[in-house]
Amino acid sequence: MRTFYALLAFGLFLAGCQSAADHSDNSHMKLQYPATATVDQVDDYFGTQIADPYRWLEVDTAQDVEAWVKEQNEVTFGYLEQIPYREAIRERYEELFNYPKLSSPFQAGDHYFFYKNDGLQNQSVIYVQEGLDGEPEVFIDPNALSKEGTVAINLIGISDDNRYVAYSRQDAGSDWQEIHVMEIATKQKLPDVLKWVKFSGASWWKDGFFYSRYPEPAKGSEYSGDNKYHSIYYHQLGTPQEQDKLIYRDNDNPNIYHFGGVTEDGRYFVMYKQPGTDGFATLYKDLEQNGDFVELFAGYSNKSAVVHNIGDHFLVRTDIGAPNYRLVEVDLKNPQKENWKEIIPENKNLLQGVSTGGGKMFASYLENATTRIYQMDYDGNNMKAIQLPGLGSAGGFGGKEEETVLFYSFSSFTYPNTIFKFDVETGESEQFYKAELKFDPQDFVEKQVFYKSKDGTEISMFIVYKKDLELNGQNPTYLYGYGGFNVNLTPFFSTSRIVLLENGGVFAMPNLRGGGEYGEEWHKAGMLLKKQNVFDDFIAAAEYLIDNKYTSSEKLAIAGGSNGGLLVGACMTQRPDLFAVALPAVGVMDMLRYHRFTVGKGWIPEYGCADSSDVDFRNLLAYSPLHNLKEGVEYPATMVTTADHDDRVVPAHSFKFAAQLQRSHAGDNPVIIRIETDAGHGAGKPTAKIIEEQADMWSFVFYNTDSPVRYMEQ
Repeated sequence: MRTFYALLAFGLFLAGCQSAADHSDNSHMKLQYPATATVDQVDDYFGTQIADPYRWLEVDTAQDVEAWVKEQNEVTFGYLEQIPYREAIRERYEELFNYPKLSSPFQAGDHYFFYKNDGLQNQSVIYVQEGLDGEPEVFIDPNALSKEGTVAINLIGISDDNRYVAYSRQDAGSDWQEIHVMEIATKQKLPDVLKWVKFSGASWWKDGFFYSRYPEPAKGSEYSGDNKYHSIYYHQLGTPQEQDKLIYRDNDNPNIYHFGGVTEDGRYFVMYKQPGTDGFATLYKDLEQNGDFVELFAGYSNKSAVVHNIGDHFLVRTDIGAPNYRLVEVDLKNPQKENWKEIIPENKNLLQGVSTGGGKMFASYLENATTRIYQMDYDGNNMKAIQLPGLGSAGGFGGKEEETVLFYSFSSFTYPNTIFKFDVETGESEQFYKAELKFDPQDFVEKQVFYKSKDGTEISMFIVYKKDLELNGQNPTYLYGYGGFNVNLTPFFSTSRIVLLENGGVFAMPNLRGGGEYGEEWHKAGMLLKKQNVFDDFIAAAEYLIDNKYTSSEKLAIAGGSNGGLLVGACMTQRPDLFAVALPAVGVMDMLRYHRFTVGKGWIPEYGCADSSDVDFRNLLAYSPLHNLKEGVEYPATMVTTADHDDRVVPAHSFKFAAQLQRSHAGDNPVIIRIETDAGHGAGKPTAKIIEEQADMWSFVFYNTDSPVRYMEQ
């Protein structure tokens, strides 16, 4: 079954600036921050009074907040403009980024679709061609829809007769989607437009499709209001959205997310009811009988997703009785657990996914956070390993039963994303597309090490650096982490990282608890009341890098986004002495109020809720970045990043944290906030904005670790 489920899985003036030429003496530009206004807001949590003096910054559309944003950006960009090699870094990164990038093709009848970016296009263009040897033609060019390149387009569903495709449009980085429909052969856009869609695909059935949406939000609260009543609708092609049929809404539980898809044979609609980013219930509806939804897996303690069906037998990947997951066959006539047939038993490695295509199954495992893939029959027999180019990350192998050619991608830290064509019958792979890059990946080393965290738990970490680098403790190092929501961090290629490596830097990425690299138990060991384990793991990674002479505290930068932004915020407040630079991006920084905005309540299964119990409140308060900043402490040089259209982790988190940090911080390290306009949580960000943001980040890192930049010597 080609299904989906969204994881909801977060006036200023420069004063006394020194000239760029003075930086060699390890001095810093001096910044003068304004006195950001405060309010007398105090909240009571189970008898404990908590002040929230920057509550007014939560109203991101208010004029005084917009003025604050403008002033903060003035000081931020005024600071960044003084860094002498900023433009040289931007030019080099643009050069590195400027190469064609292709997605894996996917089939719709006689047509193949793929995404391609020629190099510096703001958005990837969607192409279509007849057969694998046909001439590619532009199907949709998002760059033609916005002068600034802030419109993102994604194909989200092909009709069963391969005549129509539904696609989503997202503007300025918002999670809000509009769904449109286009006829494939003529490239004609139909009048159908569906609004207020979020966390949804388009699953076709007969002459329309199922999708998920919210009610229209109140004016002015589109990007910050609490989203409720996520519901499933059926849209019949050619009719206005007002006539769409409501398929499912839970009026008693308005915070539940609902999404799902139709099985490949068109018989069943499978629905997932998910209170947040962890477990979910699984239900199905027999579309032939137009029956009611039947609960197949109850409650929200586990995760059981339908991979495919053979008549009324479902193949289900589940963690029930298997923290590393297994695949079972469930007979809908006798769905009780004792009647399940085990197809792929649990083993020591994480079964991170199962896909189908060409009448075969493909099981994807993680072994020490690197991919292994096996092909097999639907009954689990005739298993054989797919030979990948090396240790790294691979994904794909999805298609319909009649397709004989599938595609997959492979990459690692030093192996750029490469597309392979796979013959289902012979099991042979053939390189389909490989990027031509402006550097030699063989110049770099990637390795995996293991270190012990505070409680003795062994943690794996990937480290990448240039082959001839001397490990003398003087190398600028970028320590990146996430550690949450069952998310797997596996090797991935990034041209941005080359800027660091070319300048004698080290990249490090640990597999922290809270992620899913080692199964559900690994995830649970870093969530709720055990969240501190994640921060301990990250701090221990920093200490390992210092102890083993990769870097020193004066050269070490930490970075992460969303839940990773929380990670950075928590670690820099707990160990401000350990890091030279902190880069919290779109972070969840106010752990007491995160659940009050947009989809934040969906993270309660991961974090807990300060309003629910004194235990949760005290646990969250203990590490909430905003609430653990202390007056008179010298914090690392910090650049907070966020965006004005982020309706996932609303920018108020970053606004309040930056304001409090500027007030609390002692010493000369800069504390700035870079607020992107017409951008969101990250997805769909235009290339131009990516290049500018990454250039600013590396400039900030090198400048505040007093590291030479070789581009200035050329």
